[in-house]
Amino acid sequence: MKSFRLRLSHLSAVILCLSLVQLALAHEGHEHEPYTDAKASQATPVPDRVILTWVGDPTVSQAVTWRTDTSVTAAKAQIAVAEDGPLFAAKAVDVPAITQHLQTDIGECHCHTVEFIDLQPKTKYVYRVGDGGHWSEWFHFSTASAQPEPFSFVYFGDAQNDLKSMWARVFREAYSDAPKARFIVHAGDLINSANRDIEWGEWFYAAGWVNGMVPSIPTPGNHEYAKDPANEEIRTLSNNWRPQFALPQHGPAGLEESVYWIDYQGVRIVSLNSNERHEEQAAWLAGVLSHNPNNWTVLTYHHPMYSGAKDRDNVHLRQLWQPVFDKYGVDLVLQGHDHTYARSGQVLGDNVPTGVNYFGDNGGTVYVVSVSGPKMYDNGKLPVMKRVAEDTQLYQIIHVDGNTIRYEARTAKGDLYDAFRLVKQPSGKNELIEEVPDRPENLRAPAPGTADGK
Repeated sequence: MKSFRLRLSHLSAVILCLSLVQLALAHEGHEHEPYTDAKASQATPVPDRVILTWVGDPTVSQAVTWRTDTSVTAAKAQIAVAEDGPLFAAKAVDVPAITQHLQTDIGECHCHTVEFIDLQPKTKYVYRVGDGGHWSEWFHFSTASAQPEPFSFVYFGDAQNDLKSMWARVFREAYSDAPKARFIVHAGDLINSANRDIEWGEWFYAAGWVNGMVPSIPTPGNHEYAKDPANEEIRTLSNNWRPQFALPQHGPAGLEESVYWIDYQGVRIVSLNSNERHEEQAAWLAGVLSHNPNNWTVLTYHHPMYSGAKDRDNVHLRQLWQPVFDKYGVDLVLQGHDHTYARSGQVLGDNVPTGVNYFGDNGGTVYVVSVSGPKMYDNGKLPVMKRVAEDTQLYQIIHVDGNTIRYEARTAKGDLYDAFRLVKQPSGKNELIEEVPDRPENLRAPAPGTADGK
């Protein structure tokens, strides 16, 4: 009996060894298989990249877009008025989505868009997106008031590079400072390579669930444009842009969803596309601003009217667009592109040659260039600029309250770097009140052998 038990034990050990060998062989070559960025970025049946934007009036509508794999062909959203507890779910109504196929550099996916319409102003809603089997979480959003009321929004210059590792902290610091911001302005170069889907995935990752609760107002930068492989003289807007951002389509023909305007509680926000067809946009903008009932006008586009970087200037753009800005009293312009920080005083006319600032009864426009990502340039330090910075990642929080706009630029740590107020006078012109904090400008040490470095 003892011998039998020994033989049985020996047999069991042999079987176990054989099983382990088979398991090792089955996993041979797979044990260290890398989990690539492309694999991590693949779409699934579960909704991701959920983002709020606007197609129509923010007082009575809200758009949402999300992504799935191509197995989802009949997507939808559910919406209800938000309540204190969970009973809203039984009252939620279905809204069918419009689905677009998107071929990316790493595969196929479907982008789904729903526009919620006939909403009530100044009301908090709860919604989710999915296909009936796979759902997102429930998100909140609030419609705008039909009357001018105080609110805040966030503005980012170029994110562009190292989005997951370096830009995420800036975005999250901004959210921690302004959790009740009503929307986010992105002034172009959201990513670096227009049609590289992995980068778009990192951009959405960095913002996370906030995109599903705080609407975005994006404007395209030059890095949202890709060269045509057959003709490098031709550049086209990213394949991802229109499928993943549902935006107004009232811009010039062919520039829909990259040139548009939105009215929000006494402010007209206009997105221009500084990459192409500048003349058409100048005429379009004059029409938009000549019938503007709002107290404030804020513009955003990518290439700066007054450059923040060294040896860069946009004379052609300034000559075409600034006369329109001056004529219709644009208050604030939010730009990117130069990977540095530069904020002007009030400007009327072409001030590059003279550096003269105008204020008080003459009014004028304040121009800002900012950067939120880690890519940095030398600052040109134009005389027209009141505050500049180098090697500084920033976000801006802008508060609107009746006849006052308060602007704050904060560093990646959340420290106040620049601030001012615009106060609308009875004449319609603005008084600029400087509130720059008592700290030196963040500037690089002059290089040896230069004029400043001796």
